[in-house]
Amino acid sequence: MERPELFAQRTDLTALQDAVQRLKAEVRKIIVGQQQMVELLTAALLAEGHVLIEGVPGVAKTLSARILAKTLSVGFARLQFTPDLMPSDVLGTMVYNLQKSEFEFKRGPIFSNLVLIDEINRAPAKTQAALFEVMEERQVTLDGVTYPMDKPFLVIATQNPIEHEGTYRLPEAQLDRFFFKIEVEYPSFEEETTMLAEFHERKNVNDLGVIAPVLNAAQVAEHQQKIKAVHVEPSLLQYVAKIIQHTRNDSALYLGASPRAAMMLMTASKAIAALRGRDFITPEDIREMALPVLRHRLILTPEKEMEGVKPDEVLKQILSRLEVPR
Repeated sequence: MERPELFAQRTDLTALQDAVQRLKAEVRKIIVGQQQMVELLTAALLAEGHVLIEGVPGVAKTLSARILAKTLSVGFARLQFTPDLMPSDVLGTMVYNLQKSEFEFKRGPIFSNLVLIDEINRAPAKTQAALFEVMEERQVTLDGVTYPMDKPFLVIATQNPIEHEGTYRLPEAQLDRFFFKIEVEYPSFEEETTMLAEFHERKNVNDLGVIAPVLNAAQVAEHQQKIKAVHVEPSLLQYVAKIIQHTRNDSALYLGASPRAAMMLMTASKAIAALRGRDFITPEDIREMALPVLRHRLILTPEKEMEGVKPDEVLKQILSRLEVPR
């Protein structure tokens, strides 16, 4: 395998690197720690992928999404999913215009650039299904008319893993549309101490007004094109395919990863490489991205679920068995 690092940089990532550093600096004005979540959110934005954030209450899931929106000069909408939410409350509906004597489409809150969906698993199946088309094809079809979404278009959804009353399991078809599933952990002792000190200095207020925009829609689109130009060696394409194939043949898994998952794993590896200043991916990029890209796309066998096995554990075992390309 050729070593891309021995060759000249094929894509100039200087502007992207600068933008990412400025974006992270803005986020750090309020968020302490949670570096992986911030990095994955940035990677998803540049890779045009939606994100599902799972964590207990109070670990800054919603706050992080709101801060990311503040760093972008784009439209932002927030939706609180509830059991009585209807598809029309999300997508929009046809309204009769008395002046024109005809029906016209009144767009719903999904028609924005960055959409935050709080507690996505609280809405019933018919409302979840309303997201299928818009998340995958970035368009809404109503009464035979298709309405395309403006670019960029990113859905960030949150859910609480410990609450089960009044919640609905997300359909596998919808989970497969999420680029990443980020599992947010509690902060370390040092991070929590720093968080308390900074919150005290801000007079117990998280003022998002201190966050300055870093990128506009045109700049985001420009950087998204650079992600697509990141180089991938043929041996690494085979490595991605082997990981996906092994999820389909593992005895601990009832359902393995889809071809869409393979493409998203490759794209995520390209995004994280570009964020770190490289225009080529490495096996380490693929291994690092395998968990957030694949963990929500796998279904364990009933026996493994009863044993308390997690998809991350199975993925780590698969990665340990595969030979790493060199």
